[in-house]
Amino acid sequence: MKFPPPLSPLTHLTRLPSLPRLPRPPGPRLSSALLGATALELFVLAGRLAVYPFGLAPERGGTAPAEATDSPAPAPATTVPPVVPSAAPPVVLLHGFIDNRSAFVVLRRTLTRHGRRPESLNYSPLTRDVRTAAGLLGRHVEEICARTGHSRVDIVGHSLGGLIARYYVQRLGGDRRVRTLVTLGTPHGGTAVAPGAGVHPIVRQMRGGSSVIEELRGPAPGCRTRFVSFWSELDQVMVPVGTACVDHPDLDAVNVRVTGIGHLALPVHPTVAAAVREALEAPEAGEDDATATGTTSAA
Repeated sequence: MKFPPPLSPLTHLTRLPSLPRLPRPPGPRLSSALLGATALELFVLAGRLAVYPFGLAPERGGTAPAEATDSPAPAPATTVPPVVPSAAPPVVLLHGFIDNRSAFVVLRRTLTRHGRRPESLNYSPLTRDVRTAAGLLGRHVEEICARTGHSRVDIVGHSLGGLIARYYVQRLGGDRRVRTLVTLGTPHGGTAVAPGAGVHPIVRQMRGGSSVIEELRGPAPGCRTRFVSFWSELDQVMVPVGTACVDHPDLDAVNVRVTGIGHLALPVHPTVAAAVREALEAPEAGEDDATATGTTSAA
């Protein structure tokens, strides 16, 4: 699939027919839009710092946060008997680097209000390898499936969280468990801007040309997971911005452009939250005749 220039005309797809749009003033200059997005990023950062301590503890009924380790941990014992599953599968929320489950307070409220059951996984910021974190995610998914009676889940990952989830799906056989993977500002192609890239190994893996990024460029025939990638033209962490799009010939992928907001705002913006919910509610492949690979617009 050849990825179009970030600001070129976008092709509307029927896969996500009713994604909402934010009204934009006529002919805004990029400088003023960037200024507004930067101000919003600072506001979001202040809010994230305020709620961060409340996200350190594990969820009640969920698994404990991941410790910093590069060796696989034993699978958690399931003590809760399976329950009768609801129609919609559980949703796993996976945060970005140096963050925790508090990043999804808005998205969690949106999903819960529409009958979904979101669960968050905290992984340690000291985890040194995407592969290790992906293995932890796999064990967490197995625990959720055993506890809820569902055979598949949906995942929403922000930034590094989306990359971890994609590695689990594409390289560890997670496509048999993950129905839909939604990523928000994830460096699928590697980013040239990664704070602390020379210090933390897992952040170096987010750079273009890393071993992890190259593994994800490899063949993925028969992958059963569908991908919906939200990317923002004002995301200053994704360089170039198109790196946040899924560009792989073997993957069932839709890339959704978001306008007017930056990297930190993606998981907390109400319009994006509504679009994520609609993406999770879209029919699976085979339920309609729509094509699934391309680009659309959300906000």
